[in-house]
Order: sequence, then structure tokens, then C-alpha cells
Amino acid sequence: MGFLITTLIFVVVGIIVCLCTRICCNRGPSANLFHLTLVITATICCWMMWAIVYMAQMKPLIVPILNEGE
Repeated sequence: MGFLITTLIFVVVGIIVCLCTRICCNRGPSANLFHLTLVITATICCWMMWAIVYMAQMKPLIVPILNEGE
């Protein structure tokens, strides 16, 4: 449930930032495309980083191993 909701939050924030970029930085078709590409790439990279950290906490790979003497 948390994964889906946070993914939707990333999508909504990405759309809002794309619209703000389109309105505030209107300098021509190629500049607009470059700005939108940067915003979309940044949104996807931030979401992927969050998703990797979130999923890594579900089943950690490192488990403490205690020796008999300790």
C-alpha cells in the first residue's frame, strides 16, 4: 500500500513540476523539450532511488551472525 501511494505522489509531483517548468521557462521548443526531459529524468531517478531503498528494507541481505564464543 505504501509503495503504490508514494509512487502516485512522485507521479503527481512530476506532473506539477513539468507544468511549472512549461509555464515559467518558456524559451522555445527545443529549450522546453530539454527542460521537460531533465525534469522527467530527475523524477524517475528520485523515484528509483526511493524504491530501491524501500525494497531493500523489506528483506535485508545482511543478518548478524553470532559465533559460539561471543
